[in-house]
Amino acid sequence: MIVEQRTYVLHTGARLNEYLEAYESIGLPAQKPILGGFLGYFVTEFGRQNELNHFWAYEDLEDRRTRRAELAKSDQWQECLAIIRPMIMTMENRIMYPTSFSPIRTLPVAITDPHTAFSRNQEPGHDQ
Repeated sequence: MIVEQRTYVLHTGARLNEYLEAYESIGLPAQKPILGGFLGYFVTEFGRQNELNHFWAYEDLEDRRTRRAELAKSDQWQECLAIIRPMIMTMENRIMYPTSFSPIRTLPVAITDPHTAFSRNQEPGHDQ
């Protein structure tokens, strides 16, 4: 399994809420069924402003390549890109491989370690 981290920094004049609204309503619904493996989308509070990070899991680089090529054919994804691309100043991608002790190592993600962020609130004695 691999995890792709995609980091975007928006132009200073870009409105983060407009970006997120377009992505949530148009882009993400186009991506999820094609890419699968959605792990999360995050914005920064401290550090570099106007930064967005999203994470996607794939079986391997060929799985990623095939899925990204399919996504590029999606009219709905192209519609989203027309809205969000002008807002993006920089883009950076990283491909990461999990360590042997990472709680996320395979797809589908199945977390059994009770001492992770994924299962912390499920421990006995914690309020649900």
